[in-house]
Amino acid sequence: MKQKKQSLGWVSEYSEWLAQFDSATLLSKMLDLCESSAIYIVDKNQQVLYWGDGMEKLTGLRQENTVGKPCLAEFTLAEADDNQEQSIKLSQANGDKITLKKVSQILFDRLGAFAGGIAVLTEALAPATFVPKVLATAKQNFHGILSRSPTMHDVFQIIQNAAETEATVLVRGESGSGKELVAKAIHTLSARRNAPFLAINCAALSSNLLESELFGHVRGAFTGAIKDHSGLFQRANGGTLFLDEVAEMPMELQAKLLRVLQERNYIPVGGNRTIEVDVRIVAATHRSLREEVKNGQFREDLMYRLRVVPIFLPPLRERREDISLLIWHFISQHNDQRVRIIEKIDPQAMRLLLDYAWPGNVRELHNVVEYAFAVGRGSTLRLSELPPEFREPRIVGIQKQSAKRNPALDTEDEAAAIRQALEQNHGRAGLAANVLGMSRATFWRKRKALGL
Repeated sequence: MKQKKQSLGWVSEYSEWLAQFDSATLLSKMLDLCESSAIYIVDKNQQVLYWGDGMEKLTGLRQENTVGKPCLAEFTLAEADDNQEQSIKLSQANGDKITLKKVSQILFDRLGAFAGGIAVLTEALAPATFVPKVLATAKQNFHGILSRSPTMHDVFQIIQNAAETEATVLVRGESGSGKELVAKAIHTLSARRNAPFLAINCAALSSNLLESELFGHVRGAFTGAIKDHSGLFQRANGGTLFLDEVAEMPMELQAKLLRVLQERNYIPVGGNRTIEVDVRIVAATHRSLREEVKNGQFREDLMYRLRVVPIFLPPLRERREDISLLIWHFISQHNDQRVRIIEKIDPQAMRLLLDYAWPGNVRELHNVVEYAFAVGRGSTLRLSELPPEFREPRIVGIQKQSAKRNPALDTEDEAAAIRQALEQNHGRAGLAANVLGMSRATFWRKRKALGL
């Protein structure tokens, strides 16, 4: 009770202080002070009496086009709006739609009749559509690998521990999942960080060219070899060599790679002298090397040499909490080029981005953002700016194969394939079985056995 009396006394003193001023002068001074805020005033007939600079900036509507004229429907004020907070949507001059929060105070004349009101607008976007001030915390950015997924944080710890040793590492993950970033992180965290980091895709070159690139050649070794050529092993001496898609390496080169790993030396193509080398190998593949060994496509002894520390990278569809983080990361990168600035994402577009299966993983996501920057304009990323596949009926990314051509999957691959088929077909087992080339009975049996 005592507190209430003190409050009433403060109001009384405040009223006495206000009484010494002309109300028009006082209001004018207050509006001058808040000129940059989005404030406007309408009379009882909904005509605009005041339209501050902040309203111009927020809505794109200029004072000369609003003051003295009826306000738009979104800005009207009624008696029921007194001290109410409302959400309104407004189309800006550039076509962008923004969501605003309107807070209003209704005014009454001396006879108690409605006389208009004052309102303040602030931007009120959903958190997911803001460009984050900090795209990724230090915990979420591990040497260029962005993730907030607990599974990936376990991967980060393995990378950290493996980097402190000289052990050979085999990174397994789908195309576009970031295997080379893992290799670079291992190199950066290792004692070899000041030596070279070199990389090669074993699937990109023919057998002869790959051998020459890895081990070098001497002049005259083959037609066109007009001078000695030092290979990647020699150039990466003291550092790290990343062998991407190592499962694609021809069998004849696998024996030579095994020798380098065992003996730490090799002979260049056409040469007759041994070259000593000190290189750490980080290899990567999207296939199971164990299955390749079973199929006679990979040497078992080499597999064990490469697979000292296996690291498994989960696909993006299994760590969906990273999708928005990566989207805004790539948007920020392109915003820095100042060709187009994206500040928000249309909710429909964001919903499709979050629901998409991302068969191409992080690389595909980056390409989608780049596509949007290339074809669209304005500060909002819209549904129409996503690639065509986002506006077409969803097609399962796993190609249907006949029973004769479908290679055997190990347990992990089979579980991942079944999960993806179920997810992309909204849990409908019949369709999922069909795209995997299985009978419905076989599909149910495998699903039960894998606990899915």
